[in-house]
Amino acid sequence: MAAELVRGQNHPLAQTRLEIRVSAGRPVVAGATLADDRGTVRGPEHVAHPGAPALPGLEVPRQAAADHRLAVDLDAMPPDVHRVTVLLALPAGTGGPTRFGAVAAPFVAVTGLDGTEVASYTITDLDTESAVTALELYRRQGAWKVRAIGQGYAEGLAALFADQGLPDARALAGAVQDAVAQGLARTVASPPRPADEAQVRAAATAGHA
Repeated sequence: MAAELVRGQNHPLAQTRLEIRVSAGRPVVAGATLADDRGTVRGPEHVAHPGAPALPGLEVPRQAAADHRLAVDLDAMPPDVHRVTVLLALPAGTGGPTRFGAVAAPFVAVTGLDGTEVASYTITDLDTESAVTALELYRRQGAWKVRAIGQGYAEGLAALFADQGLPDARALAGAVQDAVAQGLARTVASPPRPADEAQVRAAATAGHA
């Protein structure tokens, strides 16, 4: 039976190949950080985000969306990784909501590859925060567990990254939001090309034949 977690609660993980599913109601950025046994993320190369979506044992979506699936293979994690923290952030500069208090509470679920839910967490009590650490998968005495976190940051991704010990946290946060903006720009449909004049004449001629 799936565990419905509350903030701070943990649950053992019997499987190592997992999906993390996010449902937010509005487009959000999804990413993850890989930390050592002290909870420190040593550099931007340990952060998976839309601009760098794949790391060993981890893949995150390339664009902001209302629903996400993150792929995790805990057996493929480097041995110095003891904590995988899933983060969510509101995309900047899109004209959408700028704080999680203005949107529906995000729902996060850990599932097996067959879709069977292992644990879930609804992130409540957010207000001015524009970024949040949703949950973490952590290694303890050779076994993995999931813990509900729900720590929000009113100053956004820069504050979240700084809290995890990342150097140049503000620059990394900017790079993430730039990658999201580029992804949104690619999804905008290009205007239809004007029909070729010769094709138009040919069609008109055929119509009068």
